[in-house]
Amino acid sequence: MTTRTEAALAVLQEALAGALGRDDAVVLSTHPVGGGCIHHALRLETSAGRFFAKWSADAPPDAFLREADGLRALAEAGSSIVVPRVLAATAVSPAKPGVIVMEHLETRPAEARDDAALGRGLAAIHRRRADAFGFPVPTYCGTTRQENAWCASWAEFYAERRLRPLLDAIDTERGWSGAGRSVFDRLVKRLPRLLPDAPAPSLIHGDLWSGNVAASVRGPALFDPACAYADREMEFGITTLFGGFGARFWAAYAEAWPLEPGWEERNGLYQCYHLLNHHLLFGGPYGASAETTARKYL
Repeated sequence: MTTRTEAALAVLQEALAGALGRDDAVVLSTHPVGGGCIHHALRLETSAGRFFAKWSADAPPDAFLREADGLRALAEAGSSIVVPRVLAATAVSPAKPGVIVMEHLETRPAEARDDAALGRGLAAIHRRRADAFGFPVPTYCGTTRQENAWCASWAEFYAERRLRPLLDAIDTERGWSGAGRSVFDRLVKRLPRLLPDAPAPSLIHGDLWSGNVAASVRGPALFDPACAYADREMEFGITTLFGGFGARFWAAYAEAWPLEPGWEERNGLYQCYHLLNHHLLFGGPYGASAETTARKYL
């Protein structure tokens, strides 16, 4: 067992005991859980039951704290979607890894009815409103920090809280190919003409791809949020980008709360954000795909 793993288990033990208010709550065994590409994921078998946990020594210091904030916001929206209850979250520091501990969701094979329930539940989450665009705290999409200072204008929020910071990070950390940043700077200038004038600030999950959805025994479940109060159309940038959401999902969402006319034409604007973020995090072909998508709006 590595020193980092030992340190993580010690933090998990402390966090679990503190959350349960039981000094006798002991981690009996841990079992790796697949599917994640950023943090270590574990199923914890403990003297107080089964839990799910993630840990990292390399994540941004407040990553797990902000994940907990997002999960709580989704749960408070009061939808039918299952959101795991957070027991504890700690910061990453030079001295020790950070962790998040939450309830363990028992899963089952997905069924056709799950897609419909997910669509209806997501519409209910989107009906959770704020007075402006943003979120009380920063959030993370992967390890990319999203600043969420409130904006009255949706075009301003999308330009200044999402696209420009991402473009600056790519300048510094990854670099460009093709025409480079100029294409995206032109796109940002056009956003006020391309985006709706005054959409409602709706709570979105923010990173809703199929890997962040599970079929639990209680119904469809969501995790790993990157929340904000945004134009709800932004939710579907990554949802459409990687697929995995069937016709029943779309039909149920439309029945619960139809999207505004023209949303499909605007969808590529939101795909750009996630393509650029994948370019920042992983490189590969994502930068070229983002540029191709952006050019459609110039």
